[in-house]
Amino acid sequence: MSQAIAEKTTPYAFDDSNIKWYPLGDIEHMSFSLLDVDLESEVINFIVKFDAGERIIQHRHTSHANTFVIAGEHRMYHPDGSLKEVRPAGSYTSSPPGDSHYEGSGDEQAIVLYNILGHVDGKLFELMDDEKNIVAVLGMEDVKGAWAEQKGTTLEG
Repeated sequence: MSQAIAEKTTPYAFDDSNIKWYPLGDIEHMSFSLLDVDLESEVINFIVKFDAGERIIQHRHTSHANTFVIAGEHRMYHPDGSLKEVRPAGSYTSSPPGDSHYEGSGDEQAIVLYNILGHVDGKLFELMDDEKNIVAVLGMEDVKGAWAEQKGTTLEG
């Protein structure tokens, strides 16, 4: 982007006041809202709000994940806790299943859109303790339950 165009761009604050945020189990420092669940094509779209200056439990994505940072900074951390990457608002990332990591926000809360494609044996995320022991698995059944709760319906499939 040229300097002239960048100077004409007006930053804005994302208004999330019309989003109903939900806790995700006992995971601290974040809330989420499912936007769409397509069971047939195995595509899940959701939005996450990370608390300012915090990071969530170590985990591994077992599915392909696309992210778009809507507000704040999305920060990625290595398993040892060191900073791996800072993704500013407007950043898009496409990532295959990968290594364990922590993620969170910078000095301000971060809001990130996730697009998850497919799953492995129903698993989407493996949650880990600091020694990389798997302490919980989040999968399609969890998503189905959360989607039904948010929509006040039941899901088949």
